[in-house]
Amino acid sequence: MNVKGTKKKNQVVSANIFEQQEIVATIEAIKSNLKASTWHELETKGKFDKNAKLTFISDDMLILGCDVGSETHYVRAIDTRGRELSKSAFPFSNSAEEFQSAKDWAVELAARNNKHQIVMGLEPTGHYWFCLATWMISNGISVVQVNPYAVKQTKEVEDNSQLKDDTKDPKLIANLVKDGNYGMPYLPEKLYADLCRLSMFRDQLNEDRIRAINRMHREMKICFPEYKSAFGKIDGVFCLEVLKRAPFPEDLIALGVDGIRQIWHDAKLRGRGYSRVGEILQYARESVGIQDGADASKLVVKWFVEKIMELDEQLSDIENQMNEKCLKIPHAGNILEISGIGENILSGILAEMGDISRFDDEKEIQKLSGLGLVACNSGKHKGQTKISHRGRKRLRYWLFQAAKSAVGHAEEFKELHIYYTTRTENPLKKMHIDSNRLQTA
Repeated sequence: MNVKGTKKKNQVVSANIFEQQEIVATIEAIKSNLKASTWHELETKGKFDKNAKLTFISDDMLILGCDVGSETHYVRAIDTRGRELSKSAFPFSNSAEEFQSAKDWAVELAARNNKHQIVMGLEPTGHYWFCLATWMISNGISVVQVNPYAVKQTKEVEDNSQLKDDTKDPKLIANLVKDGNYGMPYLPEKLYADLCRLSMFRDQLNEDRIRAINRMHREMKICFPEYKSAFGKIDGVFCLEVLKRAPFPEDLIALGVDGIRQIWHDAKLRGRGYSRVGEILQYARESVGIQDGADASKLVVKWFVEKIMELDEQLSDIENQMNEKCLKIPHAGNILEISGIGENILSGILAEMGDISRFDDEKEIQKLSGLGLVACNSGKHKGQTKISHRGRKRLRYWLFQAAKSAVGHAEEFKELHIYYTTRTENPLKKMHIDSNRLQTA
């Protein structure tokens, strides 16, 4: 009995070794044949519609769902029938070693379940998915993205529970990918990547500038509440130059007419400020501002003024760089020929939109910007048509600025605006949405 038992045990060990060698060989074959598909291959050769998305998810494909986090990601695997192939969620963090371990885990699952290609679905959570998606694509794994709203809405389909956590979400994401409810991720490249980064930095600088102005307003309202009436445009060059040297009434009175005019000459300014010196001094003499704490407030105001002027220089530099890069993009010069469309507006649009060759028609751009028209109709009820607001708000902002500027400067757009707002049948208001087209004054 011992001899037979030993012989049977050896056979089992030999079979396991053979099976393991076969799996290792299969893993190497899968690794050598992995091929990642991106929007370049799928979205630029015709419309990538729902049928095309379902066709892309083939039976020999392992479907991964990944819940992206700031530090730790969780991934689960299913097949095209929705059957889970992973025993539990596999956690990994943001490093090359951890990314490689997640790939090895997925490839081994593919080898054990006769799969030859791998696709990973994920939610576009902030900026945390950028590095993960780029690494996976460069290592042969296709990456697609699902709408976070769709994941939230389908959380009860899985287990009739409102629970939503890091281990449940990956399977919800994988099932959405299986059913073709996904899109191809777009990460800007080359010039578009530079434009995108510069545009984001410009927005951040603008936010810092607005924040500095508002904080400066607070100090001025306490110590010199009449300053707006005295100076007019508070963030104008003349006002900032004066506030840097003499922000409060006693400082202005000490400078006098000649001192304020000297600031004007030193800054080499033009405009009405020179003739308004007497009016400014009159406001300073009659000011009801608080004197207590004025010395500390004076330091604060001067600091904010210097910060605003520094931000103005940085914004000018950023916009010049954006405009230079914008002109290198094919056909950008043709758009600039439209009256009212300047370099700042165009660079903002291209930074948010990216490579326009990935769009099949204008409706895709409308959807990306949240300008797509939606209505809730049922039976005899006809709901109000409005824009979806689901999309990139910065792209929507720049398209609005372009439309507003074109209407103000280009004769063709002026005539269209006049026609749609004065026609006898269903005239539009200055800001109104037609059921067939979006018209903005």
